[in-house]
Amino acid sequence: MGTHLSPTFSLSLLFLFTSIFLLHFQPFLDPTQSQTLTLISPPESNSNSTDKVTTHPQITPNNYIVRFLEYKSAEDHRNYLESSIRLGGWQWIQRRNPAAKYPTDFGLVSIEDSVKEGLIEEIGKLGLVKDVNVDMSYGRGLLQEERGKVGAFVDGKKRPGKIFTSMSFKEGDGEYYTTKSNSSISWGRQLLMQRSQITSMFEADVLWAKGYTGKKVKMAIFDTGIRANHPHFRNIKERTNWTNEDTLNDNLGHGTFVAGVIAGVDSECLGFAPDTEIYAFRVFTDAQVSYTSWFLDAFNYAIATNMDVLNLSIGGPDYLDLPFVEKVWEITASNIIMVSAIGNDGPLYGTLNNPADQSDIIGVGGIDYSDHIASFSSRGMSTWEIPHGYGRVKPDIVAYGREIMGSKISTGCKSLSGTSVASPVVAGIVCLLVSIIPEMSRKSILNPASMKQALVEGAARLSGPNMYEQGAGRVDLLESYEILKDYQPRASIFPSVLDYTNCPYSWPFCRQPLYAGAMPVIFNTTILNGMGVIGYVKSPPTWHPSDEEGNLLSLHFTYSEVIWPWTGYLALHIQIKEEGSQFSGEIEGNVTLRVQSPPAQGEKDPRISTCVLQLKVKVVPTPPRSKRVLWDQFHSIKYPPGYIPRDSLDVRNDILDWHGDHLHTNFHIMFNMLQDAGYYVETLGSPLTCFDARQYGTLLLVDLEDEYFAEEIEKLKDDVINTGLGLAVFAEWYNVDTMVKMRFFDDNTRSWWTPVTGGANIPALNNLLAPFGIAFGDKILNGDFSIDGEQSRYASGTDIVRFPGGGYVHRFPFLDSSESGATQNVLLTSGMTKADSPILGLIDVGEGRISVYGDSNCLDSSHMVTNCYWLLRKILDFTSGDIRDSVLFSDLVKQDLPLHEEDNQLPTRRTDVNFSTYSAVVGKDLICRTDSRFEVWGTKGYNLHVRGRNRRLPGYPVIDLGRGLNSTMDTSKVREPKLTLKSKNDSLGNKYLGMFYGEELDVPVLVGTHWLVPAVIAMTGLLLLSFWHIRQKRRRRRKGSGSGRLANL
Repeated sequence: MGTHLSPTFSLSLLFLFTSIFLLHFQPFLDPTQSQTLTLISPPESNSNSTDKVTTHPQITPNNYIVRFLEYKSAEDHRNYLESSIRLGGWQWIQRRNPAAKYPTDFGLVSIEDSVKEGLIEEIGKLGLVKDVNVDMSYGRGLLQEERGKVGAFVDGKKRPGKIFTSMSFKEGDGEYYTTKSNSSISWGRQLLMQRSQITSMFEADVLWAKGYTGKKVKMAIFDTGIRANHPHFRNIKERTNWTNEDTLNDNLGHGTFVAGVIAGVDSECLGFAPDTEIYAFRVFTDAQVSYTSWFLDAFNYAIATNMDVLNLSIGGPDYLDLPFVEKVWEITASNIIMVSAIGNDGPLYGTLNNPADQSDIIGVGGIDYSDHIASFSSRGMSTWEIPHGYGRVKPDIVAYGREIMGSKISTGCKSLSGTSVASPVVAGIVCLLVSIIPEMSRKSILNPASMKQALVEGAARLSGPNMYEQGAGRVDLLESYEILKDYQPRASIFPSVLDYTNCPYSWPFCRQPLYAGAMPVIFNTTILNGMGVIGYVKSPPTWHPSDEEGNLLSLHFTYSEVIWPWTGYLALHIQIKEEGSQFSGEIEGNVTLRVQSPPAQGEKDPRISTCVLQLKVKVVPTPPRSKRVLWDQFHSIKYPPGYIPRDSLDVRNDILDWHGDHLHTNFHIMFNMLQDAGYYVETLGSPLTCFDARQYGTLLLVDLEDEYFAEEIEKLKDDVINTGLGLAVFAEWYNVDTMVKMRFFDDNTRSWWTPVTGGANIPALNNLLAPFGIAFGDKILNGDFSIDGEQSRYASGTDIVRFPGGGYVHRFPFLDSSESGATQNVLLTSGMTKADSPILGLIDVGEGRISVYGDSNCLDSSHMVTNCYWLLRKILDFTSGDIRDSVLFSDLVKQDLPLHEEDNQLPTRRTDVNFSTYSAVVGKDLICRTDSRFEVWGTKGYNLHVRGRNRRLPGYPVIDLGRGLNSTMDTSKVREPKLTLKSKNDSLGNKYLGMFYGEELDVPVLVGTHWLVPAVIAMTGLLLLSFWHIRQKRRRRRKGSGSGRLANL
């Protein structure tokens, strides 16, 4: 007889199981998709090999690149699309150029605007299609003698096409104009002819005397072409045209000049490798315009025809142009050594150009004949990794790029300057070096990694510049020759040494010693694998200290498990253990890494090589809290992928914020100043929940564009009020009307460029500052002012509209240049007095102190007019040490009554921008990444987990918070948690039930209801279960007594 469960018992079990499920449920989250700024532009690519010229159709307006997973004939790809696509409104574009006879991995189609979205989606879903991308326009501007009209921007307007570097251009004597200034510098020719003969500077004649002249080396020059039968060249093997113009000739002179530096034979402007076979790829029109499809076809042709070396004297900041970037990877994977100019955006930092910033490319910077870094040469570090990591060392090497002699279009020589000139200097050296290896064994020995090893290991380090200015140093032809002539395939690390005692080369590391309790210092190196195009790191890197003191160093590593093509990365995350808090001295040792590659042809065993990185660091006792400043990098957004506008609207030749906004890029001068003032500055690349506020005097928020997690806002409030953290904010302009006006349509790319935010994200900052009663407005203020005799420029800053009473507020009369302030300014020019605008506020809040200032341009070295480092020092004295400057805290500026602005008058967010595409916060999961303290890696941060206990988050290894972390840890398999977009308008119930749909709870819910709701349900279930048991016992008793009575009868 079956047992019947009562409804009460069933309900009890249901509640109990539900509570257990809720207590142990671990949600799996959905992955996010990264998107980039869409720039549209289309051409048809037609060209002819050698000297055949055909008619080219005009560029049409809506061309897209369809990339396929396999190489097939263009006709096969066309047939596949025509048989698979149901929608109409598209047309296959036939590309008549030398690559047409070879298999291809892409097709070019024109798509009508009316069906664009649906058709692109349908094509993208086809099984053999990799993706669909717009056929971007590439524009390169030559720096000519028109002041202020250089680079990609002219008079505040973007030139058509993708942003590409300008060439620093000057013929002969006279004035040289830089890309970042309207000022001119006189460069009189004071060099002897021998000195300006670039080949003699590198002693190329030594290798010529040995018979090495570049014979049998196939050199691809991607540029503006070259004229037939030019008297300066012995061996023009082939000329190909990839543009829509009906010519093979160079009508600008740039391509001819580049070829002359590489292989010219004129006695006045000799090239390095006169017998090199020149393959001139004309990829730019006379208007200096090119398209992605032209490059892809030309790259495919270079692969099909087995080029040895490729020079690309162009570049731009968009490293997210995937069709271009991935094709460059394919070029190097095909064993073509690519040399590329690092860019002419110096002397600014964080201005590396792509593709020279890729690790598989030899990126070349420029120097003058005095071995000084040329002012125009772009500086590192790479910005791909920001904000969550740290950039790589680039350029790789530098070469002479000032007043270099090369060939003119038809005959004769001229001098040019720029990294686009330094690049062919290195390309010519590479051709000469390739020729020293016998032709039969070249491809087995020479590759992009082995050539870079020879160049960087043979380079002569310059005494003044740091590693992010000069890379390995000035290229040295003869030293590289000595390395290559006996080369055996191996792997290595670049840079191979990090020495804190070697200043200034090891800047910024040598500027600030290590100490216990600090954020990890990240050093990002490149693995060069000369053994093969693919390699593997089979075991975690290992730290080998030189002595017992080396055990105070706690090293973690992130690295490439798979090294392809030819290169990977190894990042050191360096900390000092707590037991070293009073240690002072140096720690030395080596980091080793074993790389394995498949056996080469004819070999049986895998190739194995051990790489060594020498490490020498300085350690000091942990500084006092008042001297420690934390820089928020996490909430910074840059271009690419989004149109992040410039901070100073007075700057007309640069509309994008693309320099990284990092302490060691465009804020590097400020970083040095803070060091000189006795401060220790650390970087936070994770949310504000990921640092311990008790360790820092001030959190420094400068020019930030991202949103904030609710947990961050709540924690910062507690950090300031209860923990005594100082807060220093330097904001920027934000005005929706002005942003709308800055939106523009680029005719060539046929896309709208819309600012993602203002100079800073004021609505987000206002949310962060709301608990303290502080808010910024939407004015755009400009003007000069003085505090205590210090003159400063307020450049496109904002105003303070909320501030508590009892604080100190400084006001100055500025004009409002925002769209909404234009009418008011017209009235002011008629004789009205300008109103004073609050721009600086200082106040005590609980145990902490806060300072807010409405402009950051005075800290940013990119477009600074005057610096305000003096003000920053005074602010930090206050926020970190409660030292009050008599002028800043004068009774004259004390604010008795609070400043107040109604909520509906505060700046609002844009509703026409999908901010989650660019944000690390919106629609993302709060997580502490590998740039935070080791003990919170993979958690939500301090005070958001149970201390001393393990907590596992999806996609992260278990972290034992109760043990000391030491030695090595394999973090290469650590993956970011999958993410889900969540509506901010969800009710509390929806947030909780959202766990079933993969959503993480916000902090107020997580702390309370994460355990409270299941506990209440569990208690309810247990109570019902108890009641059921009591009823059952009573029934048994009644039943048992009845049976006894019957038995006694």
